[in-house]
Amino acid sequence: MNYTQLIPTNTALYPNKPCLHYKENDTWKNYTWSQLSAKVAQTANALKQLGVQTEDNVAIYAENMAEWILFDLAIVSIGAVSVPIYATSTPDQAQYILNEAQIKTILAGDQIQYDNILQIYAQNDYLKTIIVAKPTVKLVTDSSFYYHDWIQNFPTEWTIETRNPDDLATIIYTSGTTGEPKGVMLTHSNFLKVFDSHINFFKFKNPENEHSLSFLPLSHVFERIWSIFMLHNGAQISVSENPKLIAEVLKEVKPTMMCSVPRLYQKVYSAILDKMNKSSQTKQKIFRWALKVGTQYSNLLRQDQKPNLGLKIKHKIADKLVFSKIKAQMGGRLWFMPVGGSAISSEITQFFDALGIHLTIGYGLTETTATVTCFPLTKYAYGTAGLPLDGVYFKIGDNNEIWVKGNGVMKGYYKKPEATAEVFTADGWFKTGDSGKVDAHGNLIIIDRIKDLMKTSNGKYITPQPIENLLTNDNFIQQAIIVGDDKPYVTALLVPNFDALKEMAHQLELKFESMDELVNIQKIKDFYNERVNQLQKNLAGFEKIKNFKLLPMEFNMDLGELTPTLKIKRNIVLQRFSMLIDEMYAS
Repeated sequence: MNYTQLIPTNTALYPNKPCLHYKENDTWKNYTWSQLSAKVAQTANALKQLGVQTEDNVAIYAENMAEWILFDLAIVSIGAVSVPIYATSTPDQAQYILNEAQIKTILAGDQIQYDNILQIYAQNDYLKTIIVAKPTVKLVTDSSFYYHDWIQNFPTEWTIETRNPDDLATIIYTSGTTGEPKGVMLTHSNFLKVFDSHINFFKFKNPENEHSLSFLPLSHVFERIWSIFMLHNGAQISVSENPKLIAEVLKEVKPTMMCSVPRLYQKVYSAILDKMNKSSQTKQKIFRWALKVGTQYSNLLRQDQKPNLGLKIKHKIADKLVFSKIKAQMGGRLWFMPVGGSAISSEITQFFDALGIHLTIGYGLTETTATVTCFPLTKYAYGTAGLPLDGVYFKIGDNNEIWVKGNGVMKGYYKKPEATAEVFTADGWFKTGDSGKVDAHGNLIIIDRIKDLMKTSNGKYITPQPIENLLTNDNFIQQAIIVGDDKPYVTALLVPNFDALKEMAHQLELKFESMDELVNIQKIKDFYNERVNQLQKNLAGFEKIKNFKLLPMEFNMDLGELTPTLKIKRNIVLQRFSMLIDEMYAS
């Protein structure tokens, strides 16, 4: 057993079919299955020549790129263990992983990762060889080699190492919103059984004809498992190196599938609604009519029912007038989009369904090899995280915590037996740390991270995620964090959508020299106060935000405020802005 057996299997089936697309000098290029097989073989043979052996840990420290996938597949194919490091990790964060995993060989993506490794190299007891993906990087040590130069003289055939089901394939370090990172140990069995679970659950027709866009970090379990699953099915992948260019790349690649986090769809949703609100009355009327038709149509499809002829005709008109134009901005072919990483409101899911862009909402963790539950293709329930995959089981344990067993559950945390013991029950259930419940049809409903649940000093319980989603669904609010634990009432730190805010400020002819100045103009404060009050009008009184502060800059990774998957590190943000928070309660 070795999940990289997918390479010779698909090379035999589709030798000349493109499978991995990448951009070089502003031009899209690709590897066919035969070319991918040759590159992986050369890489595997080069790693062996370096002395990499079965069960050795080999690291990848790079942005998404074709070399990331080639190197990863090569590592695992020879029975070694792939250890991804987020491309945005600081030298200290990378050093922690390199030391704990005793990394001797690492792939560096671009100049910034190479420079960071050089800071570590001199004082690291293990690191011997640095392979560099980009030929534009300036090499400064004898132990550094350009990837393509390094592999070019090695054979294009190799033997894939047979592994036992319980043997390690990868160690994925959690980015962690609190504490030091933990290395999640996932096995070959985890990968292969999770692939089978997805195939059985969705029963895709002709998956080999799909084309997925990879733009979330490959270092994260979600994109990593999804991309390998796509290759496992014989599908194509296009790798986007810069996630900020997602709008442009979607139009170029025209993918049929793509996994993403909720923030992308929140931004698209709020931008569409904002554009409509600024349109003429006629266009607004057409949009509302189309959305009503789309909602009726998608609800029938969701219930596995057929729309009648009249509704089909209306839907064709709505699609031509409205939906096709929106879908074209996302490439025009997307139909299957797994969404995970954090909560997303049912309002957005329904909206995209009405447009004919289906979001497959799911729930999972690094420790469960991604998916635990998700929407089936039909009969899914809005406001839930769907049903468990085949071979995956969950139940609600103590303190309403979600407990999981089954195909994807990790072997444990690397070199952390105590931490491993803490997250498993005596009878083997993995304790997720998330609070949830189950509806009458067996769908999982996520409440929040248990550690994030709040209790005001008046004894009222607050679930922050739904309130934060309510706020960030708005086009003028980019990020939000709710404060209320052990406080008399709820307050919030809000980061504006600065593009939308600046446009409005110019329309109002407001004068400002900086974002700090802009967010402190009284007209802006009044605008946000009115907007927040409108957004939270349906919340219970104790859930409503009584005060807020507008921040002049986004939370970011460099300051440790965000994980690489854009989750806010609540404890760090609350600590950093403690004086502002105190002011809100003092006033």
